[in-house]
Amino acid sequence: MKLTFCGGARTVTGSSFLLDAAGMKILIDCGMFQGGKRLRERNYSNYPYDPAEIDYIILSHAHIDHSGLIPRVVRDGFRGRILATKATVSLAGIMLPDSGHIQTMEAEWINRKNARAGRPLVEPLYTVEDAYDSLEYFQGIDYYETQTITPEITLKFYDAGHILGSAIIELTITENGSREKLVFTGDLGKSNQPIIRDPDILEDADYLILEGTYGTRDHELEEQKLDVLQTIIHKTVAQQGNIVVPSFAVGRTQELLYYLSKMMRQHKIPNIPTYIDSPLAISATEIFSRHPECYDVEMRQMLYSGKDPFGFPEVVYTRTADESREINKLPGGALIISASGMAEAGRIKHHLKHNIWRPESTILFVGYQARGTLGRVIRDGAKKVKLFREEIVVKSSIESIDGFSAHADRSELIGWVSKLRKKPKQVILVHGEEEVLTSFSSLIEEELGLPTYIPDYLETVELNPEAIKVSAASQAMAQAKACELLQEWQDFCSKFNHRLESALNDDGDDDDERILELERDLKMVKSFMIGGLK
Repeated sequence: MKLTFCGGARTVTGSSFLLDAAGMKILIDCGMFQGGKRLRERNYSNYPYDPAEIDYIILSHAHIDHSGLIPRVVRDGFRGRILATKATVSLAGIMLPDSGHIQTMEAEWINRKNARAGRPLVEPLYTVEDAYDSLEYFQGIDYYETQTITPEITLKFYDAGHILGSAIIELTITENGSREKLVFTGDLGKSNQPIIRDPDILEDADYLILEGTYGTRDHELEEQKLDVLQTIIHKTVAQQGNIVVPSFAVGRTQELLYYLSKMMRQHKIPNIPTYIDSPLAISATEIFSRHPECYDVEMRQMLYSGKDPFGFPEVVYTRTADESREINKLPGGALIISASGMAEAGRIKHHLKHNIWRPESTILFVGYQARGTLGRVIRDGAKKVKLFREEIVVKSSIESIDGFSAHADRSELIGWVSKLRKKPKQVILVHGEEEVLTSFSSLIEEELGLPTYIPDYLETVELNPEAIKVSAASQAMAQAKACELLQEWQDFCSKFNHRLESALNDDGDDDDERILELERDLKMVKSFMIGGLK
């Protein structure tokens, strides 16, 4: 029984794990890499498997960093079944075509630049049609229903409490006379989230593949995050500014609506126009309304009493581009929630362009910002950002509330693992930045006494009755790392040569400035060489 880490290894995106067991090849998640250029290029790299040989894809939830490469894999030969909860199947039905549209638009934008520069044209990662084709292979399964994949492999979904339809994946495998239980948490949700149920507690696991996104941080308490949100809204409205919220279309947007409607009813915040400017978020909200089987008790009671958190008077849903443009004509006093959550694409970039330079406005982050994304750059204090090829100064207030994250934090992750009655032989940590997973690994070993392992990208491990055995680095793994390093070097050389030529060809009299620029370039070379050799 072998497990290859095709993504989500020492990074928070691209989650995908190839299980080779009992004569079957099963892909657990098939996510898109997001963030910096080096990560995004993995989406176009050669597969570490033949898509035509994959028997099943088991999908933990619909977020694009877990599902976004499914259309590409289907286009390139996958013909098996894609198993997910029924709510996840519904969400994938809108999210994958939306992703296909983004891929096509980005390719068109790149090709306009390439045509002007005489460079070759590129193909989109996949198209809307590819995404719709992939939906034919989905099969919805109820929570807690035992699905027999083969006589040797059974599957059961438990509620992960992360977003609507999210699942903890439990696979029971009999091979070579040994019966082993593999548990993949997917993205584990936090307790007491509105709308959806809390994560289920499992009885046991032989091997636990555990996410560690927030393995070094605890979220604000419920009251604290709402107090902070209330303060931000009051302050910005008093300044006649807008509150702009980059938000994930699925999960985060609906949670924000839940709290905003409640706070307005209780007169804790002014009844300000609240724009949901994301066609995907609007469609996702409609899907939320069609899956009450995922609701918690409080949400059911709220709906029973006639209080719809998705349809309060102040909320305005804007589907069309014209409606979206009208929002940016507002002088202030509005709350604008728009996708994407990491500000990498979509309408949110237009709202940032119109507000980030305004001292009276606030940019509010309510979710994880992966390294290399525009959201992370802004949140970390950038003084200027480039939006639509225009450099814009950052003068708005930049705020962040971690408590709105749909991920379990450090204490909740530790608590969830501690409740397993039968302790796993091995905890394998994925879906987290490298330094976070390293610290989280030490915490698990110290507090729970469990052995942990942090795999590398494309590493294969062999699961055996004792623990795990690390296979020799595969040729694919070595080639991928070499290609990434070469690409990084080529990108750096191109930028370095451009800056060097600009400095040398400058006919101005400011020799000191040219010298300083050359010194900065030399420092960049030194930094790259040190980083590349580590």
